Amino acid sequence: MKVAIITGATSGIGWEAAIQIDRRFHSLDEIWILGRREDKLLELQKKLTRSVRTFVMDVTDEKDMKEFEDVLYRLNPNIRMLFQSAGMGLHGKFADMTAKDQTAMVRLNCEALTHLTSVCIPFMKKGSHIIHVASSAGFMPFPGYSVYGASKAYVLNFSRAIRAELKPKKIYVMAVCPGPVNTPFFDVSERYGTGISPFKKAMMNKPETVVRRALGDAALHKAVSVDGPHIGVFRILAKVLPMSLIADVMNKVL
Repeated sequence: MKVAIITGATSGIGWEAAIQIDRRFHSLDEIWILGRREDKLLELQKKLTRSVRTFVMDVTDEKDMKEFEDVLYRLNPNIRMLFQSAGMGLHGKFADMTAKDQTAMVRLNCEALTHLTSVCIPFMKKGSHIIHVASSAGFMPFPGYSVYGASKAYVLNFSRAIRAELKPKKIYVMAVCPGPVNTPFFDVSERYGTGISPFKKAMMNKPETVVRRALGDAALHKAVSVDGPHIGVFRILAKVLPMSLIADVMNKVL
C-alpha cells in the first residue's frame, strides 16, 4: 500500500499539500492526514479524490505517537512521501514570553518532527521523499522570532544531514524554506506581537505557490526549496553578510 503522510493538514501549507499531492501523485493508494481538529480533517477528506485515512492526534503527545507507530507496524505501508508541515511560531521579545510557550515551539517544530521522521523511515523505500517545512527564518538569527528561527534552523540542518545519510538508499530529503505565508500561522504568532509588519506583508506568499514549488523541487531532488527569487536573494545575503549585521537589521524591520 503506497501512502503519503501529511502533518499539520488542518490548515495552511499542510492542507494545500494534501490537495496538490492528491492531484499529482496518481500511484498513491491512500493519503494519511494528521491534525488535532477532526472537523477540519473531515472537511479536507471530502476534497480529496483517493482513499484518505484521518488521524486526529497531537504529534507532540507521546500516547498519540505510540498509537500512530502501532498503526504503521500493523499496516506496514510503503511511505512514498512524508510531508511534515505541523509547526508554530510566536512573534515578540524572548524575555516577554512564557517558558511554556517557548518550549512548546521547540517540542513541535523540532522534537515532534524528529520523532515522526524516525518512526517513518523504516517504512520508506527507494524513491521515497521526506519534505520538512522549515522557514527562511532558519537562514539567520531572527530577533523577534528567536526561538522560532532557531527551531527552523534545526529543521533545515537536520534535513540536510539525513539527506546525506539516506542518499545511498535513494530516499530524498528536502527542507522547504518559504518567507511569510498567508496562513492561520499569524493568528497564533502575533499573540505577543504588534501585528504583521509592512515588510512581512510585502513578502507574503500563498500556500498554493509554496506547495507547488516544493513538490516541483522535490521531483528535481533539490535539498532546499524557496518560494521565489526574493527569498533566494535573502538566502544568499544570509551566507555572505555578517550575522551581527543581519540580526541588527532584522530587529529594526520586523
